[in-house]
Amino acid sequence: MNIEDALNEALGEKTGPAVPLADGLPATVGVLGGGRMGAGIAHAFLVKGAKVVVVERDDEAAQGARSRVESSVAASVERGAASVRAEELMADFATSVDYADFAFCDLVVEAVPEDPTLKATALAAVEEQISPHAWLATNTSSLSITGLAASLERPAQFLGLHFFNPVPASTLIEVVVGESTAEATVAAARRWVSALGKTAVVVKDAPGFASSRLGVAIALEAMRMLEEGVADAEDIDNAMVLGYRHPVGPLKTTDIVGLDVRLGIAEYLQKTLGERFAPPQILRDKVADGHLGRKTGKGFYDWS
Repeated sequence: MNIEDALNEALGEKTGPAVPLADGLPATVGVLGGGRMGAGIAHAFLVKGAKVVVVERDDEAAQGARSRVESSVAASVERGAASVRAEELMADFATSVDYADFAFCDLVVEAVPEDPTLKATALAAVEEQISPHAWLATNTSSLSITGLAASLERPAQFLGLHFFNPVPASTLIEVVVGESTAEATVAAARRWVSALGKTAVVVKDAPGFASSRLGVAIALEAMRMLEEGVADAEDIDNAMVLGYRHPVGPLKTTDIVGLDVRLGIAEYLQKTLGERFAPPQILRDKVADGHLGRKTGKGFYDWS
């Protein structure tokens, strides 16, 4: 699929970095993977004026990504969060199934599932297609940035951009700095986050970074309490919402994130940080039964 027309003929062929938008945002952004997170990332850049292309594995997945972005953008316009008509915003959006279409992009954010081999392979494939001046980021919530950078030729231009779900409503982006990430790349990431209207938290590359490590620790303990019959899910969550002013309780948050996602992060943290992150049996059982949270209609809560 040729996206040159969809992303505007004015892009032309790039021989160097594009002039960024007035607020420091990259002019053209690519997103690899158009699931819930990838579509949210695309939405965030699109409503701030960037041109965006999402690359997916096949035409069906690409159409699903377009539908998610269209729906999200329309909702933003309806609630007044975007001042431009949805049709105008979507005119700067395209989907593709060809990594070569990332050649137009100044920044590409990888948002494929949380599997280190899959991510490393995908990132290396993207780097082969992008301009030598372009930046590359991963949306991992826990995997080592330094480890993922090992497969790259230009690790200085690579870092972690950990967006939070749902991306349009969240106000935080965790900027994760690998051993080879250049200071200029971190400075650029700070500008992007600010231009998106969000707050950057810059952390060194460590298992679980800051947010996932703390969030998963609380969630796993809440699951153990539920498993032991200390209280039901709603009361455990209310203890944190009303007692500690958390906007959402740890069990409901797990349902929103996805129990399978939380299990994967917990297993990685167990491997790297020790048994205090061992997943409770209740989490393993629910994932085995296909109860993954909001996306399947049932997790620790009934979402049907």
